[in-house]
Amino acid sequence: MDKYEKVIELAKRRGFLWNSFELYGGAAGFYDYGPLGSTLKRRIEHIWRELYIIHEGFMEIETPTIGIEEVFVASGHVSGFSDPLCECRKCGEAFRADHLVDNMIDVADALSNTELDILIKDNDIKCPECGGDLGDAYEFNLMFRTAIGPGSGRAGYMRPETAQGMFINFQRLSKFYRDKLPFGVTQIGKSYRNEISPRQGVIRLREFTQAEAEIFINPHNKTHPNFERFSGTLVNLYSEDGQERGTIEQITIGDAVKQGIIAHEYLAYHIALTNHFLWRVGISPDHLRFRQHKKDEMAHYAIDCWDAEIETDRFGWIEVVGIADRTDYDLNAHAKTSKTELYVYIEYDEPKMVTNFVVKPDMGKLGPAFKGKAKSVANVLKDMTREELEQDVIKVIVNGEEFIVSPDLVKFTEERVKVSGENVVPHVIEPSFGIDRILYCTMEHAFNEEMVAAQEETGSNKSKDPKKEKRIIFKLKSEIAPVQVAVLPLMTKSELIEPANKIVAVIRDRGLLVSYDDSGTIGRRYRRNDEIGTPYSITIDYESLDDKSVTIRDRDSMDQVRTPIENIGNLIYELVYGEREFKNAGVPV
Repeated sequence: MDKYEKVIELAKRRGFLWNSFELYGGAAGFYDYGPLGSTLKRRIEHIWRELYIIHEGFMEIETPTIGIEEVFVASGHVSGFSDPLCECRKCGEAFRADHLVDNMIDVADALSNTELDILIKDNDIKCPECGGDLGDAYEFNLMFRTAIGPGSGRAGYMRPETAQGMFINFQRLSKFYRDKLPFGVTQIGKSYRNEISPRQGVIRLREFTQAEAEIFINPHNKTHPNFERFSGTLVNLYSEDGQERGTIEQITIGDAVKQGIIAHEYLAYHIALTNHFLWRVGISPDHLRFRQHKKDEMAHYAIDCWDAEIETDRFGWIEVVGIADRTDYDLNAHAKTSKTELYVYIEYDEPKMVTNFVVKPDMGKLGPAFKGKAKSVANVLKDMTREELEQDVIKVIVNGEEFIVSPDLVKFTEERVKVSGENVVPHVIEPSFGIDRILYCTMEHAFNEEMVAAQEETGSNKSKDPKKEKRIIFKLKSEIAPVQVAVLPLMTKSELIEPANKIVAVIRDRGLLVSYDDSGTIGRRYRRNDEIGTPYSITIDYESLDDKSVTIRDRDSMDQVRTPIENIGNLIYELVYGEREFKNAGVPV
């Protein structure tokens, strides 16, 4: 088995991940989180919330996972959220056409369907399942369509991202933040994409969890007030130029902005914050990079985007976070579709004298000329430029209908006025996290195998010449480990079980998740907890009854210390959250 298979086998066996609908044969692109997987996922989300909500001050909202069609028309998903699909003419299996040619070109997803067809035919690529001929590529929209209400109902879609729920609440959010930029909002929840052929386990799911932040900033000021926090942080950047050279550059965030590699401080700050988060949940820095999107692969809403990519054993580099400068695309799109202006009024430090171009339609003449359409015609005229109005014939389009306006029906002039501020459509910086992919990568980076003593014991019972066996160990960071401490009475005797249960209660009172295990030898119990990533184990033996102390074992080193039972809850809490080093937890055994 390769590492991916070993991780998934352990994950299924020990209750981290299970195939969904297994009772009925399963369905690709769906996974259930078991007791340990669900807890691990919540701990990762908790750290994300701590960084973005507590530290950054971006409050969280929750919006429906089903959206009405107008939302996704405005966002561009109805017309443009698709992947190239081709089907086998023999067995009917469907495949993403760009994935079939991934190893032939650097950015296969930037190719047109025609270019993909040519590559597939010229290289005689056949169906991976049966070897049959493949049909021509065509666009397949990835959104799950549904109907809201009985019968045909109102058209709706399962949301493909959490972002739109935050954009359409912009007016409410702006008032909540007292119309002061910058401000941010977060959301963690399910998103849905009807993937063509999800064959990569939890790497490509049809239902997945996103954690997104939308940070609304003044487009005229993209300097970050806390930039110094990360300016000296080293990150691995795989810029557009670096991709041309085939080189990854390790550089500080501050220098990356100075050299123009990252466009501005706000984008750079959130690249660095993403880097900090991924390190904290256990991603190896040596297997983490930030890749800049090339111009021909940039999403329709972004002017710059960097993906946090993690190197995996089977799938190579995979995207887990996208950090995008979405400019004012989304707010303008929703303003246009909803016919509602979405902006923030920004007051100047000092009033300014400005020249305004003012258009004044003559409603007394427009009314008789255009009757019920007069107001709509006047509104279009007000938005026209001097050049457009200085024509012999002025053409106005209202709802697809053309009207001819005589120049004598409209006047225009320039006026000098004093203004105290302006209406600004904010730009948006968006870090978007794929929690499921991050969780898998955390598990893979934590997975280890090593040869150790076959029967690991405690205290004076340690063997001087033990046999060797393979130990599987999840070296999860202690603050994200599903079970944070195990309490293990040396034997299933009432005189040991009673004080063990008291210790369990004390540790639970400190808010830690503790398991109690008295089944099998102590060595086997250690191994079981190593497999699920439990960072510390407490053993109660007969010496504990006399000296009121216990043995604490460290998962990674297997070192043991002896420490008093008194204050054990606080001690374990300090170990789990890094407030105390294990070597200072007691007397070495």
